[in-house]
Amino acid sequence: MNVLEYVADRWDRLSLQALLHVSAVVQCTLLAAVIGVAIGVAVYRSPAGSALATALASTILTVPSFALLALLIPVFGLGADTTVVALVLYALLPIVRNTIVGLAGVDPAVSDAARGIGMGRFGVLTRVELRLAWPAILAGMRVATQMLMGIAVIAAYAKGPGLGSEVFSGLANAGSANALNQAVTGTVGVVVLALVLDGVYVLVNRLTVSRGVRG
Repeated sequence: MNVLEYVADRWDRLSLQALLHVSAVVQCTLLAAVIGVAIGVAVYRSPAGSALATALASTILTVPSFALLALLIPVFGLGADTTVVALVLYALLPIVRNTIVGLAGVDPAVSDAARGIGMGRFGVLTRVELRLAWPAILAGMRVATQMLMGIAVIAAYAKGPGLGSEVFSGLANAGSANALNQAVTGTVGVVVLALVLDGVYVLVNRLTVSRGVRG
């Protein structure tokens, strides 16, 4: 049985795994975006706070995936909870860093002008600064998503959802009839899904960022 026959024969299961994989990555990226943007907003005016937040997020990223999962499993158990915590932690660095860079890069004259027409601090932040920082934040989310697509495969070690189970099954059953088909299907599936999500980000960028800012 070749790979195409394997996929066709198990399409229902594989499509469900692909859906769960994308769902986990997207939801964890959105959750990390909420947390990461909040951290960025809290520290971007402080060089020391910005450096500390970036350093802490960077430290998390240096921890190998298997090691982090091994640390989380005794706390959260096997399954989705451990996967979500791990993916969110790994997604924080690019989002926090880009939020800080984007907000710090807003021209002070623009913020002063907004305050000059009567906007309060919250209004300036939400209606001016975050909007101008949005391209950088979106770029951070894009990078985080691509990272998580691969890390989510390893999360199958903790019984996480997605195509990782296909890859691990193929490796565990090396030498059996469908071992190679399982590993190839899972790997190629993740690559295809990553390309699709990247295309979605390109579309979101075109729809939400003005041509002048993109150019």
